[in-house]
Amino acid sequence: MNRFDLTGKRAFVTGANTGIGQAIAVDLARAGAHVVAVGRSSMADTLAAVTAAGGTADAVQADLGTVSGAVEAFEQAVATFGPIDILVNNAGIIRRADSIEFTEDDWDAVMDINLKVVFFLSQAFAKARLAVETGGSIINIASLLSFQGGIRIPSYTASKSGVAGLTKILCNEWSSHGITVNAVAPGYVVTNNTTALREDEDRNKAILDRIPAGRWADAEDISGAVTFLASDAARYVSGVTLPVDGGWLAR
Repeated sequence: MNRFDLTGKRAFVTGANTGIGQAIAVDLARAGAHVVAVGRSSMADTLAAVTAAGGTADAVQADLGTVSGAVEAFEQAVATFGPIDILVNNAGIIRRADSIEFTEDDWDAVMDINLKVVFFLSQAFAKARLAVETGGSIINIASLLSFQGGIRIPSYTASKSGVAGLTKILCNEWSSHGITVNAVAPGYVVTNNTTALREDEDRNKAILDRIPAGRWADAEDISGAVTFLASDAARYVSGVTLPVDGGWLAR
């Protein structure tokens, strides 16, 4: 028996159109899960990548910036494709400004998608799993900012610290029902969101100098941890926020 095999499972992955979310969708599909890739923009590239990896996936368009949009997308996926066994709360945004000048609009936009929607999607998933009493897995995407303060990203830091806290409380309430709740905290990853950092020679050097692994992560470095936490190999792992950071927090 391959305890990492996800054959027969369905996974709902938010923000799966690019970057970490796309890598997660492909990795889960490669492990055997049928993936429902969810987001505001086209999932064509993700579906093509899943197919190339030998997996299967469908796409659902949704506004993940609102609770109603996210929950309706989840309910639509259940109605169309069947019960969802794995929820990956990956979608997120970041806004940068000095805290002294940070606006309420930027605060609310980040907190809504990064934390509020994460909670209510998890709630919708748990209600569905409790109804059928077969358990499931929730994997949230946290951040190094779940552990550290950062600079010029107050709402992002607050939201990702909140994700780590939610992961613990939902573990406490739902693990006895067979629903594991964990988070993965990526380190510095090569994505569109980090282009400016990587192009800043001084900032890039400072980051690399601190990472014991000596390199930025690829999105695939993150997706493997998610697939593990979704599998039976992690059935007794719950309430954990797992850094995948090349050793950043160890230094």
